[in-house]
Amino acid sequence: MSGLTPYVIDSHQAHRLLQQIDVPQILRKLFRDLATGQAVQPAQQLVEFPQGAGDFINYLGVLADDQVYGVKTSPYIVREQGSLVTAWTLLMSMRTGQPLLLCDAGELTTARTAATTAVAVDALAPLDARRLAIIGSGPVAQAHLHYAKDLRDWQGISLYSPNMNADKRARLNDIEPRLRIAEQLDQALEDADVILLCTSSATPVIDPSRLRKPALITSISTNAVRAHEVPPQALSDMQVYCDYRQTTPGSAGEMLIAAGQHGWDIGQIRGDLAELLSEQTPRPTYERHVFFRSIGLGLEDIALANAVYHLHHGIN
Repeated sequence: MSGLTPYVIDSHQAHRLLQQIDVPQILRKLFRDLATGQAVQPAQQLVEFPQGAGDFINYLGVLADDQVYGVKTSPYIVREQGSLVTAWTLLMSMRTGQPLLLCDAGELTTARTAATTAVAVDALAPLDARRLAIIGSGPVAQAHLHYAKDLRDWQGISLYSPNMNADKRARLNDIEPRLRIAEQLDQALEDADVILLCTSSATPVIDPSRLRKPALITSISTNAVRAHEVPPQALSDMQVYCDYRQTTPGSAGEMLIAAGQHGWDIGQIRGDLAELLSEQTPRPTYERHVFFRSIGLGLEDIALANAVYHLHHGIN
């Protein structure tokens, strides 16, 4: 690096470097730092462009223990040939005030989204959970399968997607040969102990009331306005957890709708990952469903960008 120019990492380099990083472990440290005040996670910042030309969202964060801060900025640009969405993460040094890394955030986002879910599953799922179901088949669902496949002694792993094709099937089976591709949603959900919703749907994908037994249900949803993968009214009948209680309820679609229309209160959130990993809140009981909602945090992108930076430079 010369002068003030940060290293620029494209998506291909980011993908290669992330394969060498224990992403869930990086995130576990992040949430423990958040619990002890060594990390700061502000709310997302949405800025609209004039004349309806689009917008951008900034995801900010500070990792004091690592002496870095940063921002992921993701623009939504309206164009005649179709809207464009990109995302880049800038990593800054708290020691020198200089930029360290500018990284295409696409691979970071996919990895941290799936690995955050995996951290939540490890913290929330029954130790004797045996059946895993995944809904979705795109890159994020594939990453979920990668990070979740060894979390428990799964006796069955099922996946359902209405958009399955031969290429996706081959990729999924390469990740986990034991995987069973279900032809119908109900087949994938049958007797599931853990259900990972990994879709881009803006409306409910499953109805928890139709499940035969209590399960852990995780949701990432999409960036559509008030998007939700479970019916908002179902929150009152579930034990609810999230990635970070200070920010998630203000962005998660089902939480906003449940609070506004169904009498649900954010005070019913039992805990977040910072509290779970620092043992400030107990693990759930399973007399009813457990719901974990993740919206994605800027800190997650920054923590991975920092790990990529250190790996790229051979820094321990």
